[in-house]
Amino acid sequence: MTPKQAWALGLASLASFMMALDSLVVTTTLSTIRQDLAASVEDLEWTVTSYNLTFAVLLLTGAALGDRFGRRRMFVVGLAVFTVASVACALSPSIGTLVAARALQGAGAALVLPLSLTLISALFPPQQRGKAMGLYLGITGLATFSGPFIGGAIAEGLAWQWIFWLNLPVGVLAILLTLRRVDESVGPNNRLDLFGVALVTVGAFGVVWGLVRGNAAGWGSAEVLGALVLGVVLLVAFVRWEQRAEAPMLPMRFFRARAFATANPANFCVFASLYGTLFFLAQYFQTVLGEGPLGAGLRLMPWTATLMVCAPIAGRLADKHGERTFVVVGLLLQTVGMGWIAAVADTDTGYLALLPALVVGGAGLTMAMPAAQKAVVGAVRPQEIGQASGAFMTLRILGGVFGVAVSVAVFAGVGGYASAAEFSAGFTAAMGAVAALAFTGMLAALGMPRRRPAATAVSVTTGGDIDG
Repeated sequence: MTPKQAWALGLASLASFMMALDSLVVTTTLSTIRQDLAASVEDLEWTVTSYNLTFAVLLLTGAALGDRFGRRRMFVVGLAVFTVASVACALSPSIGTLVAARALQGAGAALVLPLSLTLISALFPPQQRGKAMGLYLGITGLATFSGPFIGGAIAEGLAWQWIFWLNLPVGVLAILLTLRRVDESVGPNNRLDLFGVALVTVGAFGVVWGLVRGNAAGWGSAEVLGALVLGVVLLVAFVRWEQRAEAPMLPMRFFRARAFATANPANFCVFASLYGTLFFLAQYFQTVLGEGPLGAGLRLMPWTATLMVCAPIAGRLADKHGERTFVVVGLLLQTVGMGWIAAVADTDTGYLALLPALVVGGAGLTMAMPAAQKAVVGAVRPQEIGQASGAFMTLRILGGVFGVAVSVAVFAGVGGYASAAEFSAGFTAAMGAVAALAFTGMLAALGMPRRRPAATAVSVTTGGDIDG
């Protein structure tokens, strides 16, 4: 690994670490925020969903801006927006201000995360890219591993504002080092597809709004149905527009490559299953097993540790053996792990009875993640990696929103919060839904090519199908 590659990988991973840590610790400090800012349950929900909403709908736009105006430049702009928004969160005098600042954080993250993946993919050749992405996910996994513990400690002993103040020194350091150590690069587009940006932004907003509002407003309500229909119509219009645009932000010919067309749906299901699991696990430990926030965070750590341990190994092996095996087997393990929990979890189930399932499921997810990423960015030409990364990250976040919406809907239909027994019933049903999402992703991954041929870029450019 050259010094230039090492700096880019380290700074991209640092930015991803900061945002992953912020996302996790927020979910474990919601009770403290509720008491301090006199927030309602719906207000607390929006402190999480406002971030995901702007993040999801602006990801493709963030990748397009990087291709047009410079990837390093827009990466730094995103870091600056995220850091300033973190300070605004820490200084928020009301829940409304906090929700708005969280939305601004999501906009910054929408610039940083797809471009962090682009910076790595552009500097590492295909034979090294899986290892680099595994290291990237492993460092991100350190945030995932430590996030529950840090969030629990803050919730029990420190002011919640510190979860946002932590971002200030890290953000400033990342900005300064990026400007000094990372070279500028641009994508193939020399102009911004403004109409495409408008279509995909409003369309994705409609879909995400419908998903996050479905349980509260009712899935058959005019608000939810109208948002979903509008979103789907605009996304279809986006696809048609991109087929005719001279400089599309997401060339539809990417989907002619089997690796791109199958790894993306599998990736969607990876994160749907991951976020659906994450949403309920800490609540189960607290509501049913009687743990506090810190105790719940500690019990999540064996599950989250798998990302730090397994992702680098899986990424390196995917370079040698191809991506499909790791995505398929990984999602199969997640299916088994969450199905195991759905079968045994109850009010009198001990933590040790769940621990093997958590490790199996976590290892499965972390096998699938770097392999799916490598398959997507490896299916396009090097100068188009930014566009592919934007599509990948958008589906990742939309998958997370979808997974939470599905698991919450299943939970609400079977259980509730009135008692530990009622919560346990809903929890096991939700874990069954999470297992079904993982199984669906495994079926999609079976369509991935066994090994991508060296002429992938030519096949994508000429529109040929890529077989394994």
